[in-house]
Amino acid sequence: MPKVHCLADICMVPIGTGSASVSDFVTLIEKKIRESPLKSTLHSAGTTIEGPWDEVMTLIGDLHEYAHENGIVRIQSDVRIGTRSDKPQSAQDKVDVVLRKLKEAK
Repeated sequence: MPKVHCLADICMVPIGTGSASVSDFVTLIEKKIRESPLKSTLHSAGTTIEGPWDEVMTLIGDLHEYAHENGIVRIQSDVRIGTRSDKPQSAQDKVDVVLRKLKEAK
């Protein structure tokens, strides 16, 4: 499996739970993500996970298995993955660049 560093933005949605709220599910999944050695950032529409491609993809698969083990029968996930070969870059680096440029644009 590839070892390239990536930023994966994942939004997991349980299907058929009978409730419009997903906060209990998000809490369950976020606890599991935080047990991982990979860096992650929770945001309003998902979580960004940073690390080697193979480790990030393994964690995403583990999250699906964990959700199923906890009674969620169906899960729909949207994953957006970014890689970069010219320099290392974290999710925070990307935010910091835009914030700096916004400040300079005033």
